[in-house]
Order: sequence, then structure tokens, then C-alpha cells
Amino acid sequence: QSAVNVPRDFEGCSTLRKYFGQLHYLQSRIPMGAEQEAAVPIAWTEIFSGKTVTHEDIKYEQACILYNLGALHSMLGAMDKRVSEECAAGAFTYLRDHFPHSYSVDMSHQILNLNINLMLGQAQECLLEKSMLDNRKSFLVARISAQVVDYYKEACRALENSETASLLGKIQKDWKKLVQMKIYYFAAVAHLHMGKQAEEQQKFGERVIYFQSALDKLNEAIKLAKGQPETVQEALRFTMDVIGGKYNSAKKDNDFIYHEAVPALDTLQSVKGAPLVKALPVNPTDPAVTGPDIFAKLVPMAAHEASSLYSEEKAKLLRDVMAKIEAKNEVLDQFMDSMQLDPETVDNLDMYSHIPPILMEKCAALSVRPDTVKNLVQSMQVLSGVFTDVEASLKEIRDLLEEDEAQERKLQELLGKVPPPQASPPPLSPGLAEVSKECSKYMEVHEKASFTNTELHKAMNLHIGNLRLLSGPLEQVRAALPSPTLTEDDKQVLQNLKRILGKVQEMRDQRASLEQQLREMIQKDDITTSLVTTDRSEMKKLFEEQLKKYDQIKVYLEQNLAAQENVLKALTDANVKYAAVRKALAEVEHKWNTTVQTLVASYEAYEDLMKKSQEGKDFYTDLEGKAAKLLEKARAACQAAEANRQQILEKEMKKQPPPRPTAPKPALQKKAPELEGGGGLDAGELPPPPLGSLLLAELPEELRSL
Repeated sequence: QSAVNVPRDFEGCSTLRKYFGQLHYLQSRIPMGAEQEAAVPIAWTEIFSGKTVTHEDIKYEQACILYNLGALHSMLGAMDKRVSEECAAGAFTYLRDHFPHSYSVDMSHQILNLNINLMLGQAQECLLEKSMLDNRKSFLVARISAQVVDYYKEACRALENSETASLLGKIQKDWKKLVQMKIYYFAAVAHLHMGKQAEEQQKFGERVIYFQSALDKLNEAIKLAKGQPETVQEALRFTMDVIGGKYNSAKKDNDFIYHEAVPALDTLQSVKGAPLVKALPVNPTDPAVTGPDIFAKLVPMAAHEASSLYSEEKAKLLRDVMAKIEAKNEVLDQFMDSMQLDPETVDNLDMYSHIPPILMEKCAALSVRPDTVKNLVQSMQVLSGVFTDVEASLKEIRDLLEEDEAQERKLQELLGKVPPPQASPPPLSPGLAEVSKECSKYMEVHEKASFTNTELHKAMNLHIGNLRLLSGPLEQVRAALPSPTLTEDDKQVLQNLKRILGKVQEMRDQRASLEQQLREMIQKDDITTSLVTTDRSEMKKLFEEQLKKYDQIKVYLEQNLAAQENVLKALTDANVKYAAVRKALAEVEHKWNTTVQTLVASYEAYEDLMKKSQEGKDFYTDLEGKAAKLLEKARAACQAAEANRQQILEKEMKKQPPPRPTAPKPALQKKAPELEGGGGLDAGELPPPPLGSLLLAELPEELRSL
């Protein structure tokens, strides 16, 4: 109802557009076309004949709405100020290009052409007037005016058509006369401004002929303007004053001053029109104009099937693009793996400018414990003292045992019991045997602990210097860490490599971004609404049109992929130059890491050293106590053994008979070699007294007790 009784304003235009769009949506869902089940009769009154034309076809209703939209736009344009270049030609053009021309006479091809060119011509007139008011350049104004002439010539050709003439009747002659008058008038305006351009270029002969031509055309327009309103007559008189004045002045100046030859008009270049107006577009599926599709939930199976086909087209496009991307990515990954260039670590110069956090943490921990090194040294000194005491005690016990063994051997010799050279030492007394056993056990434990103690001292000597360094000023710690020394050329090589690696990453990021954009576009691309309103025969064309939206992003991806070869070539060249720098940096980095690890290890070893030092002190303190007790026990046992030996000697001496008179010394001296030589006794000689008795007899009194 709103579309049939539309108000004569822009709101009415909006209503017609919305209704036209909804008819477009409806036609693909309900069979309302010619000779279809749900077709309804639509009546239309022809504007020129007054006849009523009826068709049962939804497309006919759409054509009627479009015609009214163009007519309403033209009415509003006539009422509006002449400052807009938009016009009603859009509705008539869409009607001409998309609908049959047999519905009614006023929708015939010639009538629609007439309407289109009349609308475009009038819109171009508005633009011409605006250009003149804005004092645009003369040549541009001439071209705009020439285009007005072209539009009206097309309208005139449509008017001269016999079919149009019979339809329009008397109106045809009036319209033709008016259009021809406009053709001459705007041709005069065009030549007027061409003459002004010639004047600006100081082509005074051309100026005269252009002004003369403008005057001639204006006179023709005045002849055709008979019967036109007074406003038209007034405009023509004003124009005559302007052109006539320009022509008279130009002719006089040329005759008396410039004396330039006046060329023939047909020898000059014709003025080419500049079409600068635009027809208001008609898009029945534009939601901003049509509003939401009120039949959106009615989707025919054919549309679903077409949507599936379109989805496959999108999937095929994505597969093709992804195949290219993956191939390039594989080449890039293999290349970068072979290069072994990590953009994050290729330039690690910054790490040498500061102490690493882990080392700072250790320095901070030691700064609150300033006596760390001192405590460790003192602890190790105490351990050394206890170790020395234990070793001294065990040595003394061993010495006592060895002395006792020596005394026991002497006793055996005195008693005449000389053991063979390879014989084991004489058995110890039970007390000394126990002491010897315990001493051996303590010695074994001490030897093992001595090795551990030596290793502990070595470890302390290894770490003590590092701990002193960590406890000192940070500047000393920083100075102790290695750092690379690069020449300016080395730095330039490094910077160039970093720049190209940045390009590689930039290429990767852009590629990933474009791929993501493409996937999102494909995901969101739903043309079901368009498919509903598209004829099956037009599906392929629609797919092609819709897939064009991906062309731009495909171009960007192609450019990205094509750039890879050049980027990798540049990276190869840069890497060759980087080889020597890389080796030097790797060596320094290895030294730096080793130094840091060593310093951290020294800090972490401190607590372990203190713990082991304390354990060593505890162990040796315990061992020292046991060794001291064993030493007392050894002394007591040695004294007891000595007393026992003394008793044995005394008993042995009591058993001996009183000494015989001693023989002369020479005889004794003579006998000794025989004894010593191992010679036998002569028959009848007495055996000698025991050796022990002889020795005791020979010893001075003060030594016998030994």
C-alpha cells in the first residue's frame, strides 16, 4: 500500500527501493513469475495513452516500481537546487538492462533511452552551472557543456524514432523542439568557453571563430525557443549580450591590433565531452537500502545446493593457495635449519654488557654474608689441625709398637733364639696385639679419610678464589667475564645479517597474517542470500564475481612468495661473510658460559664444603679421642711387655751356673772366630757356655740390666 500510494519526497524513494528489494527476495522463493502457480495480476496505467495494462508476473510489478522510482527522482530533481550531479537515470537504466521491454509501451527500449538521456543531460546541466559559478577553467567548462549537448543529441534520436513519435503524439514535437533548442544553446556555451580559452592562450584568430560559432548557434537556439516561458527567453537574451559583446570585441581587436588569420571552424579540434554525472545505482540486495530480508528463513533446496557448490569453490581456492604456501614454507624451513641461524641469538652482544641474573643472585647472596671465605678457611684450618693431631697420635702408637717389637727381638737374641731371616716377627702380648689390631684399623680409616681430606682441600683451593671474586665489587666480576672484540667491519657484517633475518621473519609474519585473513574471509563468506535471488543459469557467473573478492589478497600472497627467493639469496651471501665472526663469537660465548658456570658452581659448592668440613672435624675429633685412648693403652701395654721381658732376663740369669775362671783373652779371641766361622769342636773339648751368659759376663755392670 505504501509503494502504491507513495509520498512525493525522498522518503517515498526509500519506500519504493525497500519494496523493490523485498519483491526481489520473494521471487526466488515463491513461484510468482509468469504462468507460475502463485502469480498474481498487477495493473499499470500507461503514462502517455492512459490505458491499463495487466500482467500476472512479479517481474512486471518490479518493473512498475522501478519506473515510478525513476519518475519520482526526476520530480524531486526538478524541485531541488541545481547543485547535484546525481540523477534519476539509475532506475531507468536498471529497468532497461534487467527487464523485458514488452510489458508496456512506456517501458519500451526507446522510451527508456529517452528518459535516461534526459535525466543525464539535466544532471550535467546542474554540474555545468556549478562549474561556471566556481570559475573553473574555460576548457573544462567547455567540455562539460559539450557533454550536455551529447546527452541531448541521444535523447533527440530517441524522440525521432517512429515508435516513440506515434506513442507521444503532440508531446513528441514539443519535446523535440525543446531538446534541439538545448542542443544549440549548450553548443553555443561550449564554443563561448573555447573562445575564452583561445583568448587566454593569445590565439586571437581562433578566439574570433569560436565566438562567431557560439553566436550562430545561439541564434539557432533563439529561433527554436519561440513559445518557451519568459525565464527561458530572459536567459537567452542574457547569453546573447555576453556572446555578442565577446564577439564584437574580439573581431575589432583582431581587425585593428592583432591581424591574425581567422581559421575555419572545421579545421579546429572538436570539443570532446566530459561525462561527470552519475546515475543513482539500484542494488536490490543492498541491506542498507532494502532492509533485512523478511523472507530470510525461506531458503530453497536449490540455494542450499548452490551454497555447497560455492563452498567447494572456496575450498578449492584455499587448497591451491595453501599448496603454494606450504611448498615455500618447507623450502624456507629446510634452508633456515641448514643455516642454523637463530634470530634471537645471532647477535648476543648485549649479554656481555651486564652480569647475568643468576650470577647477580649469587653476588647478592654473598654480600649479606661477608665472612663466607673467612669461615671456610678457618673451618678447613681447624680440620687440618685435628687431622695433624690424629696423625701424630697414630704415628706415636706405631712407633711404640715398632720399638716393642725391636726389644722383643733383642730379648730373643739374648736368649739364643735367633729367628731365621724370613721368619715372622715374634708374637705380641695380648695387650699389644689388641693395640696393634686397633691401630691398624684406625690407620686404615685414617688413610681413607686422609684421601678425602686431601680432595676437600683441593676443592677448597679451587673454589676459594671464585668465592673471593663473587664477594668483591661487581666491576671485578664483570671484568672477569670474557667479552668479544669486534672490528667495525665485523659489526657491519653482523648488522647486515640481522637486517636480513628481520626480513625473513617479516616475510613469515606477513605470510601467516595473509593466510589467516584468507581463512577468515572464506569462513565468513556466505552468499546464500544472493543465491536465493539468483537464477540457476547465472550461478556460475555469480560464483566468478564473488570469488573476485579474493583476488587482492591472492596478489599479496603471490608477491610474498615470490620475494622468498631474493631474500634467501641475500641471506646466503650475508651468512658467508658472517662465518668468521660467527666462529669468534661462538668461542667467546663458550668461554663466557664456562666462566659463569664455574662461578655459580663455586657458590653452590660453598655450603657443601662447609658441611663436609664440619663432618671432617667431627670425624677426626672422634678419631682423635679414640687414638688418644689407644695411645695410653699402647704405652701401658709396652710398659707391661718391657716389665715382662725384664722378668724373663732375671730368671734366665738365675738359671746360669757361677762363672768359671776366664781363659786368657787370646784363647777367647782365638775361639771366637771358630764360633763365628761355624767350625766344629775338637774331640774331647767342652761345649762353650751359652752365648747369652758369655755376653752378659762381658758387659759392664751398668749395661747388664738392659
